[in-house]
Amino acid sequence: MLNPLYVGSGFVVGFLVGMTGVGGGSLMTPLLILLFGIHPATAVGTDLLYAASTKTVGTLVHAGARTVDWTLVGLLAVGSMPATIATIIVLSHFDLKSSSAQHVITLTLGIVLLVTAAFLILGGNIRKRYADRLTSISLRRAAVLTILLGLVMGILVTATSVGAGAIGVTVLLLLHPNMPAGRVVGSDIAHAVPLTLLAGAGHWYLGSINWGLLSPLLLGSVPGIIIGSYLATQARDTVVRGALASVLVIVGIRLLG
Repeated sequence: MLNPLYVGSGFVVGFLVGMTGVGGGSLMTPLLILLFGIHPATAVGTDLLYAASTKTVGTLVHAGARTVDWTLVGLLAVGSMPATIATIIVLSHFDLKSSSAQHVITLTLGIVLLVTAAFLILGGNIRKRYADRLTSISLRRAAVLTILLGLVMGILVTATSVGAGAIGVTVLLLLHPNMPAGRVVGSDIAHAVPLTLLAGAGHWYLGSINWGLLSPLLLGSVPGIIIGSYLATQARDTVVRGALASVLVIVGIRLLG
């Protein structure tokens, strides 16, 4: 039977993702750890497959609207795919169920959440401050830096399931200032599908997936994303992102504590 708490959690996370566009990893993974007591490694692995499923739907929507730059997706994947495989190989040499691994994953997740919150709050100011300097960046250098960004995202997402949302979009907007924001977001979502799918498959191999969680989480997230996406047009983006950043700061501090 479906646990209504898991369905409700999927709805809340889906709603917030629809409202803000920020990846569910920064919300779902700490929720599973803090509220349901799921082991951090299992929470990360389960959330990766959850994200792969939900972002596939988002990719189809963006592809239909022609807001995906597949060249940009390819550049990110050049960096993220090898980094994901390498991270899984490194993780395979550790006992992810041990208390030490639990502490490291929780600590890393808390730090990444605080960094994500900082990007949510300061992303607009960063783009304004460096806009003039970055418009003159060459296409070749932008491509190389995009690949490096993909590499960092591959490591972060595989280890914590966080990093493909606020961090990825903010840096992509800096590297590609002439690209419309909607196209950057769509490309970031499209890239997250193979990234989270590969990382999730790796965690499946490592035995850190709770299959019983996936169905109720997905069942709740679909209507949540639809409602959140609709209401996003009615709310001020700065207010919503500020509130979400505050939540991430509280959760990040809680995990670090």
